[in-house]
Amino acid sequence: MTKNKNTELGREGEALATKYLQEHGWRILERNYRHRRAEIDLIAVHENLMIFVEVKMRTGTGFGMPEDFVDEKKARTVMEAADHYIIETGWQGDIRFDIIAILKGKAMEIRHFEDAFY
Repeated sequence: MTKNKNTELGREGEALATKYLQEHGWRILERNYRHRRAEIDLIAVHENLMIFVEVKMRTGTGFGMPEDFVDEKKARTVMEAADHYIIETGWQGDIRFDIIAILKGKAMEIRHFEDAFY
């Protein structure tokens, strides 16, 4: 898949995840928050938690499930960017790191992994 196709798929996944979370009562604060070389796909607030969400969307499972693509290095960069965001905004409450995994095939499958890494 080309870089443009990957970017398109990523944007589509983030839009689907945003809609999914909003339908479940979440308030989205940021999309594609960047700090240095790190990016957080979604930052939301729900039930007095600030939640940093990594979205992974795939069209097949030939290379693994979407959530398998959040490795230790990716988790670490998201956490570093989250630290910066927390300081920048003065957030005093609890936080959590989630993954939204989307499998786009004949049917759309969205799975939400709460407390996926820390």
